Amino acid sequence: MIIKNAEVFEADGTFTKKDICILGNQIVEEANDKMHCKTQGMDRRSNEVSVKSKSRGACDGLGEPLLDFSGLKAIPMLVDIHFHGCDGVDFCDGTEEAIEKIAAYELREGIGAICPATMTYGEEKLTQIARAAAAHVNRAGAADLIGINMEGPFISRKKKGAQNEAYIHRPDAEMFLRLQKEAGGLFRLCDLAPEEPGAMECIRRLKGQMVLSLAHTCTDYETAKRAFAEGASHMTHLYNAMPGISHRMPGPIVAAWEAGAEVELIADGIHIHPAVVRMTFQLFGDDRVILISDSMMATGLPDGQYTLGGQDVTVTGNRAVLTQDPGTIAGSATNLMDCLRTAVRSMGISLGSAVRAAAVNPARCIGIDRLYGSLRPGCYANILFVNEELEICHMVHKGALLY
Repeated sequence: MIIKNAEVFEADGTFTKKDICILGNQIVEEANDKMHCKTQGMDRRSNEVSVKSKSRGACDGLGEPLLDFSGLKAIPMLVDIHFHGCDGVDFCDGTEEAIEKIAAYELREGIGAICPATMTYGEEKLTQIARAAAAHVNRAGAADLIGINMEGPFISRKKKGAQNEAYIHRPDAEMFLRLQKEAGGLFRLCDLAPEEPGAMECIRRLKGQMVLSLAHTCTDYETAKRAFAEGASHMTHLYNAMPGISHRMPGPIVAAWEAGAEVELIADGIHIHPAVVRMTFQLFGDDRVILISDSMMATGLPDGQYTLGGQDVTVTGNRAVLTQDPGTIAGSATNLMDCLRTAVRSMGISLGSAVRAAAVNPARCIGIDRLYGSLRPGCYANILFVNEELEICHMVHKGALLY
């Protein structure tokens, strides 16, 4: 497949009008197409059946579908490394049916790779979730499950947010490693509050094995700075469930900035004021900001009563709150593509910066950037073609034109 005349996203956040050449399920250099076909024993006509009827252009002498996407921008499918559920199911349901439903919904909304997050549960429940993820097989027509984000239970009771206090556990490296074994190595992030007993030992024990993130914490600047020095490198949903910035008590946010940490932002229009989103992009740079959705099971569904982490949640519009504590936000009801749209349309973030934060940076953060999050040769052909309103007009998933 050759896609022509789209404005193609570059890794630095700019757009260039050029062809995108696809062979099998990957983006390739045009000059190397014949070499790839020869060395891999592949027929370039193999994709023609699935896309020719939808082609808006002609085909060349070798049968390659030529698709003219003039007036559209080509961006990589997004990568969500922190969310809990959607379409009426929760990742913590711990079933294959839930994972399949989540993965299908996410792909429909332009997210090609997912790293869903656990909630605060006991080890037995977390083991069930880990085993379900390990047993999952990625399939066509659904986003790829490429990891798990362990958001709970190593957090502070005072900053638990919508997490269930009954299951909060002191940071415990051995517990995490038992879960990692059950998950077949799928845990790519481990969140913790660095001020809790055992946290620094946990960071030292686990550093280099996955991303260690400060989350749901009361930590001060000095403790956060030490945690980053020990091996933490990430901040979970920045500003939420942590101390803010004060000129006398700078807190963990300033420590993260000084340490060069990557930071998550929920740009749903509920969790963070647009001015603070703009400030964060300027302060940390669009190479260190990671857009996440933090979505829960109500995402994609009408207002009503739902659950998150075993607790009742009331959803009205984009706002999800604990039913018993309406002042506590309980995740979001917005998928990552809608967060990207909000960041660009309502918050003054450039499309290039928003795509870096929603695709390039999360893929790099969890070590899957060789195949995901970019439109460079060698990556999966996971491509969204969007118009000026950022509506998805066409989608290519692993080389197949879906619509």
